[in-house]
Amino acid sequence: MIELVAIKVNSIGKPHAYLSLPIDSRIKSRLKVTLDDGRSGGVLLPRGHILRDGQQLLSRCGLTVEIKAAPESVSTVYCRDPLLLSRIAYHLGNRHVPLQITPQWLRYQHDHVLDQMVFGLGGNVKKEIKPFEPEAGAYGAAMTEHHNHS
Repeated sequence: MIELVAIKVNSIGKPHAYLSLPIDSRIKSRLKVTLDDGRSGGVLLPRGHILRDGQQLLSRCGLTVEIKAAPESVSTVYCRDPLLLSRIAYHLGNRHVPLQITPQWLRYQHDHVLDQMVFGLGGNVKKEIKPFEPEAGAYGAAMTEHHNHS
């Protein structure tokens, strides 16, 4: 089993392997995984780290593995009205829903109850299978920085 132990900056170089994980797995500090090429491994990180798409992990044996945000079931709110999009983000945030935010759309893990709320606010919700990369939040900014822990 490959033991992946530390977050490294993206400039390590070309990865030897890839690891695709949904957000629910990328927030865990201890995790048994299967690399995209079928090899098994384990992720052992200090608590509080969120693995982000494009980050690289280094195994004790020197293998560099790049993290990929795996496609998962999400709801995407498309909106050309920035005020309406902001209002929807406010109401979702008020429910402590992790959000991925862009100028044109918001994305959250699919939830039909939240979809109905967004529809009621005037938003257009589309259920999709896409990678999900939510904001870290006010207290999680340091957890998403690409830096070296060695």
